[in-house]
This record gives sequence, C-alpha cells and structure tokens, in this order.
Amino acid sequence: MTVTEQIKVLCVRCNVSEAELARRLGKSPQSFNSKMRRGTFSVEEMDKIADALGVDFKRAFILANGEEV
Repeated sequence: MTVTEQIKVLCVRCNVSEAELARRLGKSPQSFNSKMRRGTFSVEEMDKIADALGVDFKRAFILANGEEV
C-alpha cells in the first residue's frame, strides 16, 4: 500500500475528509491534493498528519532479533 493509499484509508477510518485534513495541516485542499498525487511525504509530514488526526505514527526498521532502528 502506498503512503497516499494509507492516508486515504486513515481519513476514512477517522471520518475526516482529505479537504478537512488539509485545513488541519494549514494547507489548501488543492495543494494537499497535489501532494497526495505525488505521494512524496516526509517523516515530519507524516507525524503532522498523525497529530492532526489524533493517531500515532510509528516508523521503524525491525531487525530479526526484534530490535527497532
């Protein structure tokens, strides 16, 4: 699943439109839509999206021994 697809699913599950998410992020719906089409979100932007929706965002590589990097 792409980052864009994940954000779309997240919006549906949180009952927030993409336009409303854009507003919560301080962006216009048009600029957010362009960003969604490109799918180029930084880790910092993903953190902001999580904050705007009241969810947690976890990014980690997990080694075979279970250690997270």
